[in-house]
Formats: sequence, C-alpha cells, structure tokens
Amino acid sequence: MATIFTRIVKGEIPAHKILEDDRYLAFLDLRPVNPGHTLVIPKEEIDYIFDVEDELLKGLFVFAKNVAKAIRKSIPCKKVGVIVAGIEVPHAHVHLIPIINSLSELSFSRAKSVPEEELAAIAAKIRSNLET
Repeated sequence: MATIFTRIVKGEIPAHKILEDDRYLAFLDLRPVNPGHTLVIPKEEIDYIFDVEDELLKGLFVFAKNVAKAIRKSIPCKKVGVIVAGIEVPHAHVHLIPIINSLSELSFSRAKSVPEEELAAIAAKIRSNLET
C-alpha cells in the first residue's frame, strides 16, 4: 500500500506544497514543530534514507537547501534545523524546522495542529521567497 507521502505526490491527499519537480516534493507539515516546518521527500517511495541511491540523495539535500533558504527568508528564525528520523512514515524524508530561539525547539513533542488558513498563508510566503 502506498505511503501517505506517495498519496500526496499522486494528488490523492491535499498538501500545502512549497516546491516540486520531477524527483522531489516539499510541503508543510500539518503538525508543525514551529511555523514553516516543511517536509522534503523524494517522489520515489523508499523507506530508509540511507537506501536512497547516491545521486537521488544528493539531489534531495540540494533541493532542501533551496527550500530552507526560502523558509529562513519567510520565518523570523536563527537557522533552519534539519532532522531525519524516518520512523513515523515509511518514506524517506527530511524535516526542515525553523529554529526561532534555541536548539531545544527541535522536538516533535512540540508539534501541534495549525488552522488550514494559517498553513496556506505560510506556504504562500515561503513560495514567494524561493530562488528561481
């Protein structure tokens, strides 16, 4: 059965997309740790990040770099943190999480639901700051 991320890629489940190309997709986490928390995935469904083929993995991080720069321009933060946990969804993914004050913010226990309107506004702001 397809993962929830594959279903997002196929358009079966809506998402607040930030950036997409033929190999990767970035979209907002519905339960963000901090505003702007974004997931970056390869479109190919691969469970474990270290099973991702080298060129695809390299491209994933270059793609994520572009998204992280836009997040940093959009959300007042010190830096954008990166977490690769890979437990909750069996589809390789990278969490880009704005660090507003301190490293202690990079905890999934802080995740909370956010209204759709707020997510849509954040997604639009990040998209407007993407480098072309």
